[in-house]
Amino acid sequence: MKLPEQLEAKFQTLLARYPIKRSALIPMLLFGQDVFGFVSDGLIEEIATRLDLNTLQVTETMEYYSMLRRKPAGKYHVQVCTNVSCMLRGGNKILEHVERKLEIGHKEVTKDGIFSLEEVECIGACTGAPAMQVNYDFYENLTPETLDQIIDGLDHGQKPTPVARTSGSVHPRHAAEVPVISRRFGIPNSHKIDVYLKNEGYQGLEKALKQMTAEQIIDEAKKSGLRGRGGAGFPAGMKWSFVPKDIAKPKYVIANADESEPGTCKDRPLLEMDPHQLIEGMVIAGKAVDSHQGYIYVRGEYRDVLDILEAAIAEAYAHGYLGKNILGSGFDFDLCAHTGAGAYECGEESALMESLEGKRGYPRIRPPFPAVVGLYGCPTVINNAETLSSVPSVILHGAEWYAGLGSPKNGGTRLFAISGHVNRPGIYELPMGFNLKRMIEDVAGGVLGGKKLKAVIPGGSSCPVLTADEIDIAMDFDSVAKAGSMLGSGGTVAIDEDTCMVDLARRIMHFYAHESCGWCIPCREGTSWLKKMLDRFHEGMGRPEDIDMVDQLAKNMLGKTFCPLGDAAALPTISIVKKWRNEFELHLNGKCPFKPAEVLAAR
Repeated sequence: MKLPEQLEAKFQTLLARYPIKRSALIPMLLFGQDVFGFVSDGLIEEIATRLDLNTLQVTETMEYYSMLRRKPAGKYHVQVCTNVSCMLRGGNKILEHVERKLEIGHKEVTKDGIFSLEEVECIGACTGAPAMQVNYDFYENLTPETLDQIIDGLDHGQKPTPVARTSGSVHPRHAAEVPVISRRFGIPNSHKIDVYLKNEGYQGLEKALKQMTAEQIIDEAKKSGLRGRGGAGFPAGMKWSFVPKDIAKPKYVIANADESEPGTCKDRPLLEMDPHQLIEGMVIAGKAVDSHQGYIYVRGEYRDVLDILEAAIAEAYAHGYLGKNILGSGFDFDLCAHTGAGAYECGEESALMESLEGKRGYPRIRPPFPAVVGLYGCPTVINNAETLSSVPSVILHGAEWYAGLGSPKNGGTRLFAISGHVNRPGIYELPMGFNLKRMIEDVAGGVLGGKKLKAVIPGGSSCPVLTADEIDIAMDFDSVAKAGSMLGSGGTVAIDEDTCMVDLARRIMHFYAHESCGWCIPCREGTSWLKKMLDRFHEGMGRPEDIDMVDQLAKNMLGKTFCPLGDAAALPTISIVKKWRNEFELHLNGKCPFKPAEVLAAR
């Protein structure tokens, strides 16, 4: 199969990038789809030949990833998000409007082939909800009127200017914010190395390479109180200390930038506005564990971010901050970015490694843990992009300084993505331990339209939901856990008094049923049955005994799955049934009390 010159060059680069050729599979499929519009039989055969695979291996892998398609899409592929944050801000109405305008439904193409439409899960634009993507361009804060302008412009061959993807994070600083990892946000060309170097860039790396041993770096990370920002909250320095010191195998450092948790969009501005900060953090982590190769795993929807990252990596090589003998220290470290292709499960560290190896993102049974047996069977450190972006500041300014910014055992600051029913949605950098009630009422400007607050999801859709009476708490890992929820990924979603909590539970379960990898029965069957039951209940066809059945089924999933996705689906459901049982009971009269009858009748 003859490939266009640019795609051929990309394939050659990918083939030389990994110690095992199959790792190039998913990026090759996605880049090939970008050129041809879909993954054809010919493209599958071509990729299989280049990777020494058979076509069945390629096909069964690509079927796992939601962004890869076997049929052509339109010239403009419109993807409308209806997940929690977008749903709360009118995402469903936007979807209905574009369906009427284009006269097509989900995964359909207009007769002229210009447009195709898809309802999608969270696209990482929560603070700009309701949002959509057209190809890889983001459009945020949509209304029916702005949507019409976008579609009409595209229909006439005029590409509208995409909404800046930084819109949720570049805003007037609130007085409560403590800019550390976001301090360069808003500086013109902050993604460029020259700007980074003028603003403390690579000074932490120079200190780590020239003044500190690996043990001192790890000890500094431990003392700083820096805990994993991906959701688990595990101490970063402790994780690094688990990597064997005397071992002949290569060691790897991976940045997990596959943020797909609904409500979460904090890593996106870090990658697009300050990529060198992440690069610097990864090299320091490499020094700490004696690793000489790193990978940044980026979710597939963030294509323009991938381009920014690769340009920043090239700059870092050109200036001697990557490659051989960095800063004359004798330490070598190579780095590249790797794209996913649409799979929430790949945010789990072992599933991420499977995906990076060119396979389906199925979780691994542990032990062994990645620090000992990880990528390619070698010791591996996996940290969230925000965690690694915090490392340069820890090293440059010291553990004591960083720890002092937060609360006990929860050092530093945190990027909180505040979305939903608030007046000022956005990404705010606040000290760990900042009060959640003040975050909603003061930082985010209170509830939209002067309505009463009903509930808050504190850290992404997998967290137990808090009532309005439970939010006078410190936002750190330990305090939120004590309150019966989780700090998670920092995706804080405010929910007003007019929201149907049964509908919220239903939408959350749709996401987890869609994203379940199907590997284990409790998750595969549990999410599917809960989705069906919650749909039925919300349509007014529930039975009194169904309320306890939903609760029992969710509880039966807890702790019985290979990875945390089963728990992620169960925990919010259990909390909603427990705290808003009355709303389930109100649905027993045959209709949703929060929606007009004509809406239900039209479904």
